[in-house]
Amino acid sequence: MNNILVVFGGKSSEYEVSLRSSECIIRNIPRDKYNVYTLGITRDGSWLYYDGSVDLIPNNEWISSGKTYPAVFSSEFGSRELLVFDNDGSVKEKIKIDAAFPVLHGKNGEDGTIQGLFEIYGIPYVGCGVLSSAACMDKAFTNLVADAAGIPQAKWLSFNSFEYSSNSEGIIADIIDKLGLPVFIKPANAGSSVGITKAKTREDLKKAIELALEHDCKIVAEEAINARELECSVLGTMQEVRTSVVGEIRPQNEFYDYEAKYISDDSELIIPAPVSEETSNELRRLAEKVFRTLDGRGLARVDFFLDKDSGRLLFNEINTIPGFTSISMYPKLFEHAGLPCPELINELLKIALKGK
Repeated sequence: MNNILVVFGGKSSEYEVSLRSSECIIRNIPRDKYNVYTLGITRDGSWLYYDGSVDLIPNNEWISSGKTYPAVFSSEFGSRELLVFDNDGSVKEKIKIDAAFPVLHGKNGEDGTIQGLFEIYGIPYVGCGVLSSAACMDKAFTNLVADAAGIPQAKWLSFNSFEYSSNSEGIIADIIDKLGLPVFIKPANAGSSVGITKAKTREDLKKAIELALEHDCKIVAEEAINARELECSVLGTMQEVRTSVVGEIRPQNEFYDYEAKYISDDSELIIPAPVSEETSNELRRLAEKVFRTLDGRGLARVDFFLDKDSGRLLFNEINTIPGFTSISMYPKLFEHAGLPCPELINELLKIALKGK
């Protein structure tokens, strides 16, 4: 059987989400096909092999379990060994890793950095490659690629912290002139709606930019669309891409923010979305086009707006390591399409093990 290393946690504002996603993945990896090992990355960046119960991961109790040991990958390219150290500094165990499953949402996990590390060590891994991960994580680059590919999306513009500090009033005036109010302000590199604000006034806009700058030095401003929020899960490679049924998010909050996604139970997830067959087919076609255009591999969730006024579908964003909790859209959409979570994970691992 193949040895699979699930990597969770990470130095990211989405640490807690990673813990919940990794619990779901660990529980659903088919044990008749794979041996499962777990490696946790703490908030301060320490790498710890975890040899305890999955029950302790979601509430972050794994760290104090007494079942953690420092660990590193062997520097010998292609050995694919995880070296686990005892408390006295001696090598406690060497574990041959056939493939890694990074469950690291946000920075240092979804942005190509951990993927680059796996490439350096010659370890196959689940999910998109270095360039794809980095481009999809950065909303400004994603939007540039989508524009170049003719993929419809809301009007947007981006700027960085230097530009804003040098000409804040000019940038605010530019946003209002080109995008109007209300407007969404987003950190270019953050996920799970962290740092995103819907600004309705000029004063709101200033506060929203200040908040977003706490999470990233590059900001994306995007026109607010009177829209329904639709999502599609994608699975596959350049040779074959599979799309799920379409789902709809009806957030209890004004938009699908972090609280609505992971804390509140009031948001409504509708699967399948009550849309026409024509709209569903077009959205799935666009989801595949986005995935292929951005060199996707393995998994992604592609989000869209359905403009209530014009009926147009507009690309919102792509997530290359989407939430994988028991209530997350990515696995639920494929489950409704006839691919339950254990089979979905098996498909992802088969893609990883097959290689490029």
